[in-house]
Amino acid sequence: MRAFLASSIGVACTAALALPLSLHSAPDREARADSAGGTQSLPLLPLGADGPGGGGAGLGGAALGGAARASGATQGVAPRKVRPFSLVGVVWDDPAARLRGQVEVRTREAATGAWSPWRGLEAPDEADAPDPDSPESRGGRLRGGTTPLWVGDSDGVQARVRPQHDSGLLSARPASLPSGLRLELVDPGHESGSGLAREEGAPTGDAATGDAATRPPSARPSGDGPATEIPAERDPSAEIPAERDPGTRNPSEGPSGQDPSSQNPSRDPSRNPSRDPSQDPSAELPPVSPEAPQPDPEDPSASPEPEPSDLSPGPPTPPSLELPEEPPDTSAGHPYTAPRPRIVTRAGWGADEKLRERGHLYTKTVKVAFVHHTVTGNAYTCSQVPSVMRSIYRYHVGSMGWRDFGYNFAVDKCGNIYEGRSGGVTKAVQGAHTLGFNKNSMGIAVLGTYSSKKPSSKAVKAVAKLTAWKLGLFGRNPSGTTHLTSAGGNKYKKGTKAKLRVISGHRDGYNTECPGGALYRKLGTVRGTAARLQGR
Repeated sequence: MRAFLASSIGVACTAALALPLSLHSAPDREARADSAGGTQSLPLLPLGADGPGGGGAGLGGAALGGAARASGATQGVAPRKVRPFSLVGVVWDDPAARLRGQVEVRTREAATGAWSPWRGLEAPDEADAPDPDSPESRGGRLRGGTTPLWVGDSDGVQARVRPQHDSGLLSARPASLPSGLRLELVDPGHESGSGLAREEGAPTGDAATGDAATRPPSARPSGDGPATEIPAERDPSAEIPAERDPGTRNPSEGPSGQDPSSQNPSRDPSRNPSRDPSQDPSAELPPVSPEAPQPDPEDPSASPEPEPSDLSPGPPTPPSLELPEEPPDTSAGHPYTAPRPRIVTRAGWGADEKLRERGHLYTKTVKVAFVHHTVTGNAYTCSQVPSVMRSIYRYHVGSMGWRDFGYNFAVDKCGNIYEGRSGGVTKAVQGAHTLGFNKNSMGIAVLGTYSSKKPSSKAVKAVAKLTAWKLGLFGRNPSGTTHLTSAGGNKYKKGTKAKLRVISGHRDGYNTECPGGALYRKLGTVRGTAARLQGR
């Protein structure tokens, strides 16, 4: 009888311990199937011996141990099951507060149930952020945060933040940590557009053009839906869609470069029929010069420009999923220009335009291209990049409080280029990428971490093609230097005129490790290739 009771109690205890693993599993899977994405925000609490999970012993978690555990100084989230997510970061209330400590997370893979090792999150001291005097900073929504980490489909998480003294030693004082620490778990949802990202080894350039039957599988539309990729136009005599400011007030504005914020297009492929670019009515309109004057965001009376849909009557036009390669634009009168590279638009990677703030912030010109790495890790496939982009977008807007995606463009390791912040790919859109120098610049983020890992040659070439084209629109020499006035940062005080290369690394304008040593060493190659593409 005693044996029977002992066995029964053991079975009951085992079932109770396993309960958190299986609770709500079926509803979670059903909800994920048609999810539009979202963010779970979990508060970080003291992780002492009697704290949540006793320092992390549940769900296979490892005990924290040591002085940090005994003192309760470490804050975190005990191992727990959560709804599916793919990207993780930590945020806090005050954007000016510095997190002096070690931030680590471990996650559980949804498919296998295996836990990852502890991985660090970087807290880069506001390096990627809106300028202090910009309208974006004056909104009162900004928060401090780490760089996010892409972890893929996961359903369990554990986190810990251990404070440090200025000497770098682990501290027992939790007061040294910022207030309002929260763990952000981002689900990118499931959207169309993932087929636009070409995988490594897929044909590019001329080999990737032609009809859908000859394209790589990752670039073909799925099922029986219409094509989602427009072949590159290389013949200068061919009719091509004109690129213009998305704020153009003409009601016949076409989709090229257009902002789709209020259109809320259906993800049903039938809403985005394949079109011959030469039949687009927008091709009949002349392009607007990228040098057209724009409101100065430093003017306190300036306000974001309205959305195109606020100005144009009539039904909205479905946005293009991709801008094809295009011959150089000579309308601006600059002698050195380069072809526009293929760009996957925001609609192409599935940006939810309802998330961001309405309107856009423009600067007067583009003088410098700052190159970054996202520090989100390299464990992604290029077919996953639309999900990575949507995750970063949600983190920037919903978790960090920015008005939109921080970078103007992103590049993946397969050499695909993605439109980042909305406002028009030809325009001088003010981003939130290089604190102190967001005005009159553009930010390009190579997806991944390149502190020691070398970026792919395709990524380096894509950055060169992108900078050659965009800087050419504004008459900039990729191999040259210029001056920008700092809005305030840790390397140049406010008002300082800094001499910078036209193609610079993030670290050139701010004391940071970004864009990683391995990527930074490739910027000489980027400058030379971009200048050559401009015909210099």
